Amino acid sequence: MGNRVKGRVKKKSIKAASHSSMGSKRKLSRMGKKRKAGKAGLEATFIGRSACVKRLQITLKDFRRLCILKGIYPREPRGRTPGNKKGQVYYHIKDVRAIAHEPILEKFREFRAFMKKVRKAAGRNEKDEASRKEKYAPTYTLHHLVRERYPRFGDALNDLDDALTLVYLFAALPSEKRIKTTVTQKAKRLAASWGAYCATSSSVTKSFVSVKGVYFEANILGSTIRWIVPHSFTQNVPPDVDYRVMLTFFEFYETLLGFVLFKLYSDMGVRYPLPITSADQSGFSSLLAANLHVLSREVRSAKGSVSSAVREAVENNEAESATNEGEVDEADTKEKKDLEKKEAKARAKKSRDLIKSVDVALNRIADDSDDDNEEDSDADDDGEEGEGSADLGAPLKAALESITMEEQNTGSGTEIASTMTDEATKRRRLFAGLTFFISREVPRGYLELICLSYGGKVGWEGEDSPISVKDASITHHIVDRPKLPSSYNGLPSSREYVQPQWILDCANFHFLLPCARYGIGTELPPHLSPWVNDEEEGYKPAYAEEVEKMKNGEVLEDMDEVSDENDEKEDISPTEYKKEEEEDDDDEEGEEEEDEDEEEEKKRSKKRKNAEDEEAKELAKVMMSKKASRLYGRMQHGLAQKQAKVDELHRRRKEIDSKKQSKKRKNSAE
Repeated sequence: MGNRVKGRVKKKSIKAASHSSMGSKRKLSRMGKKRKAGKAGLEATFIGRSACVKRLQITLKDFRRLCILKGIYPREPRGRTPGNKKGQVYYHIKDVRAIAHEPILEKFREFRAFMKKVRKAAGRNEKDEASRKEKYAPTYTLHHLVRERYPRFGDALNDLDDALTLVYLFAALPSEKRIKTTVTQKAKRLAASWGAYCATSSSVTKSFVSVKGVYFEANILGSTIRWIVPHSFTQNVPPDVDYRVMLTFFEFYETLLGFVLFKLYSDMGVRYPLPITSADQSGFSSLLAANLHVLSREVRSAKGSVSSAVREAVENNEAESATNEGEVDEADTKEKKDLEKKEAKARAKKSRDLIKSVDVALNRIADDSDDDNEEDSDADDDGEEGEGSADLGAPLKAALESITMEEQNTGSGTEIASTMTDEATKRRRLFAGLTFFISREVPRGYLELICLSYGGKVGWEGEDSPISVKDASITHHIVDRPKLPSSYNGLPSSREYVQPQWILDCANFHFLLPCARYGIGTELPPHLSPWVNDEEEGYKPAYAEEVEKMKNGEVLEDMDEVSDENDEKEDISPTEYKKEEEEDDDDEEGEEEEDEDEEEEKKRSKKRKNAEDEEAKELAKVMMSKKASRLYGRMQHGLAQKQAKVDELHRRRKEIDSKKQSKKRKNSAE
């Protein structure tokens, strides 16, 4: 028994607490073992980048690529940092486990082993063997990653902003150093396919030109997508940018855009990618024009539409089942074909009868008008009017014929019109019937996209242009020069010469603005951003107010009234003019006194109201708690800063208006 005395309580272990009634062994059995460091908590949940690389047994370059492709980003732990290591990059353990089971990781390892073999053959000067092995390089696809990251089509559409911006950036970059020609060509094809879809479906809603580039916004299936198109200048490639990271992002975005465009084109009834031949590319100066041409051709042709393919498949299945069951004979199929031909002939006959009936009705109206005019005018005049009235039916007849021809030619065009929303059809009517011709100094890419998406026709200087410069149907000639060259004097005078900003402003305001403010050599109005909410900002620019008045049908203030008054004064004699002036002065004095009294009363009532409001605010502040009063003070501080900005804008606007008025006075005095 040792030193233990009988009847005395055994001493507790040193490991147990002095106030505890349990021993150390009993406590461990009841409460559990002590946790080891790094096995639970934040230290086990979040691990550093070097630990991730060691666990996955891959290089840092491959780890970065996997994180970009899988959509895994570093996480910041809440509260304290694990191990008190500030400034370190941490990843969640669940993300690392997801990477460990990724099939692409195995492909990366296979490619690493393959490159060892190629380098070994190259080191032995076995060039033929190395080139032979290059054909058997392991390949991989990212289709499963797109389906994994975007289970719904709406999720993919909501994440297209960065993808489109990067694609348009690579399309504008020169192919040098790390950026290969294949990458830039892929980016150009994707950008052209996207632009062709937006132009055909009238999806572009807003556009704005800034220093960074041209901002676009499109509404596709209820999702708002915004991207930037760089200016068509020679791009400078900075050396301090890591292009490997950008190329990895482009690799994933290329697959994502392929999925999205395939779905959008199939909804339209067109297969993707578009069958663009070398002849199509050589026939047009830009990929966008070639894509638009092929897309319109595919839409018109029944062979290129998915709906016709589905219809053919259904008919084939029905025919096979009918032949198997013995229900359908060759005679029945012939009868169906005959019925279809008869229906087509009946439709064509109806359209011809409609044209003839309208023509007859117009001729009758013309005859009635001739009979009425014969009673009041001479025979010569009657003959002239008869000739004019006989020509009235020709335009309507030609229009009806063109409509019937369009209906026959564009069989699948109605499918696109049915898929378009009401807002898209409204946007398409803005430039309907207008033909634009873009001069060679104007960047054609973004202007062509806006014009086509809003229903206009576009031509440009070049052999591949569908419209020539001297075409009489051109309504607007877009020129970006200080004055028109002398070579434009021989062009038809029916067209308007405007600057490129006119198209953007008309599209943003959804209204055809007058061309006088956008003439060649004139000072342009401010280019307002369509994303600024004037009501929230508390300030509305003067030009926005002018456009709103024009939309409401209000007549802007001109100098017509002043000129009318001057004409009246010239007709009156000097003595009468003096008497009228004296009477007007007396009336004006009486009216001024009445106006002053009314203004003073209004000011007094306004002061009383303001004093009452301030008193009510002070009483409310007294009743507030300390926390609420501080919050209210911060809110009022923010509102005061916002109001100060608005006041500054109003002050600048007054200065600009006063300068303009002084210039006008000087010009009128001269």
